[in-house]
Amino acid sequence: MMLSIGVILVIITIYFLVKRYDARLVLLVSGVLMACVAGTPMASLNAFAKDMTNAGLIQAVCSVMGFAMVMRYTECDKHLINLMASGLGKVRPLLIPGVVLATFAVNVALPSAAGTAAAAGAIFVPLMMSAGVHPAMAAAAVKCGTYGSMLNPGLAHNPIVAKIAGVGVMEVIAFQFKANIASLVVAAILITAIAYYRKEHQGYHAEGLEVDNSFKVNLIYALMPMFPILLLLLGATLVPALKTDVPQAMIIGCALALLVTRKNPVGLSNAFFDGMGKAYGEIIGIIIAAGVFVSGLTAMGLVKAFIDAMIHNPAIVKLCAAVGPFLLGFITGSGDAATMAFNQAVTPHAADFGMEVMQMGSMATLGGTLGRTMSPIAGATIIVAGIAGVNPMEVTKRNWLPMVGAMIIGMALLMY
Repeated sequence: MMLSIGVILVIITIYFLVKRYDARLVLLVSGVLMACVAGTPMASLNAFAKDMTNAGLIQAVCSVMGFAMVMRYTECDKHLINLMASGLGKVRPLLIPGVVLATFAVNVALPSAAGTAAAAGAIFVPLMMSAGVHPAMAAAAVKCGTYGSMLNPGLAHNPIVAKIAGVGVMEVIAFQFKANIASLVVAAILITAIAYYRKEHQGYHAEGLEVDNSFKVNLIYALMPMFPILLLLLGATLVPALKTDVPQAMIIGCALALLVTRKNPVGLSNAFFDGMGKAYGEIIGIIIAAGVFVSGLTAMGLVKAFIDAMIHNPAIVKLCAAVGPFLLGFITGSGDAATMAFNQAVTPHAADFGMEVMQMGSMATLGGTLGRTMSPIAGATIIVAGIAGVNPMEVTKRNWLPMVGAMIIGMALLMY
């Protein structure tokens, strides 16, 4: 009886997520309700209190989002995007795949799919449309690249997997790097093939959507968003003397941006701390809510039942890790809720299924991220569709195949 009630509550939770109710509220209420039904109401509240002070996660996510807001304040992100756009505009055959790769690179430096969609889309969509690319295809190309954040140590899922595995966050990124890049290449090839098949790579006449060619790119400004990532990568690989943690790298990046751009220090400081607060409220908030939801699942015995089912059917474990978060990311428009719940509930037991924690966690993260990238109700999809002036479903029609292809190749590399 308890399991049946739990399943019904989970279905109701998914329904409200699909209806785009606030994910934090839905997960919190669902988790508390399940804990109450199970007779252990304090379990959900204890989980809430525990996840509020997840030091490693808060440090990474909040500092990265603070840095992203500094890049917006100094307009260094605009210089980076315009630098990429100026190069892509000169090579028409590589325009569509180039935009996918460029958006991915921007998202690595600025780990927010919606923020990247807004910033990169404002430049790349008009660029492609002025070059004759169909508006929906232009939006789909940008959307295809909005999962570069997987290679950023500030993406919430990376520190979570790292903590469960007992390793550094850069080790997690190094583990999934090959699968991410391979999936990106597949996505770029497939979206380009679709554009040529639909004859949407040229011939469109854009009116009033010309790129601002008067914008003068400052190369040093354009390099600022990439600096902390480069510092972390160099410190973890080639130059051990530069090894540092995420918060320190972000602070160094902010200080360097201040020296280079000579912006108002007070304004820059305000931007950084505003970004930190936004990160805690919107990103950490979802993580806390997901933890409460998982505590409810655990209290009702659903987690144990799910794990027992996988133990007795080990063949479905990898499928669940890959396809489960992918489908929920597509349905709900957010890869965070599904991936957080899976990584907190199932990934710690990876060894029981003959898998490594980093392997299972990376599969869930990639699945949820790609599912969200394909979703018509994801915030980033709505943003790029709005810039292009098309229905979000038109974007999904064009990027579902690239995302499915990306998932297949990415999961294949992570599984073996």
